[in-house]
Amino acid sequence: MTAIRFDDRVVVITGGGGGLGRSYALEFAARGAKVVVNDLGADIRGGGQSETSADLVVAEIEAMGGTAIASYDSVEQGDRIIDAAIAAFGRVDVLINNAGVLRDLSFKKMTDEDWERVYRVHLFGAFKVTKAAWTHMQAQNYGRIVNTASAAGIYGNFGQANYSAVKLGLVGFTKTLAIEGAAKNITVNAIAPIAGSRLLETISAREMVEALKPEYVTPLVVRLCAEHNRESGSLFELAAGWMAKLRWERTRGVSFDPGAEITAEAVDAAWDQLCSFDETDHPATVREASVPVIANLSRVG
Repeated sequence: MTAIRFDDRVVVITGGGGGLGRSYALEFAARGAKVVVNDLGADIRGGGQSETSADLVVAEIEAMGGTAIASYDSVEQGDRIIDAAIAAFGRVDVLINNAGVLRDLSFKKMTDEDWERVYRVHLFGAFKVTKAAWTHMQAQNYGRIVNTASAAGIYGNFGQANYSAVKLGLVGFTKTLAIEGAAKNITVNAIAPIAGSRLLETISAREMVEALKPEYVTPLVVRLCAEHNRESGSLFELAAGWMAKLRWERTRGVSFDPGAEITAEAVDAAWDQLCSFDETDHPATVREASVPVIANLSRVG
């Protein structure tokens, strides 16, 4: 079994001051990477700022003989985070978009600020940091990016309309960048982890938080960032040592004659067949998704 190493690679981790981010930072450093530990030091709602959390992780890495620097900028100023990596180490090879906040409220009580804050950290923040890193990765013909989605985005979760929306948005972001990055040896994947963190502590019992160690998530992230990795555009769900890859599944559907009138009553009559998963397909591209549409259009005329 060949060891996965990151010697001479530069790894940028947002939200690197605790939980999953800290676990990633320590593991990449142990495998030879130069690490940029980015953490604004805000609370779980995105308020406040402190340099302590990032500094403590950097100190841990240096104590074990590794190399790291701290970054205290918000992901909304993603260019500053990447500029720090370039200034210190001359390149950026791996980016893990991990920073996050929560503003959990029922949709009725959710304010514009609750929506905007979650959007700006998770989705806009990932855009800003990735956009800043993208040019460097293209120029060096190499990059590994992992975005952090969530089960809430995949399945929905009460009180998390804001969080669910941006987390599923990151899946679409991932899939498109995987297509655009393929020619430049840039792979982009998303994970939907459950791990003991300060975000999970707000909704789960202490015993569960302690059992869902961040270290159970880290190995898959390391594998997705390996030099030999060719997986791209994929979504993985994982927790407590269990890992799985997700894909879209849809029913075979019903083909109505596009040359004739299609009524709501006809749709109602075909409802059971339209919604039945007895026969399915698994489109992975826009082209594959369009196959039955094109086939149905061929019936016209």
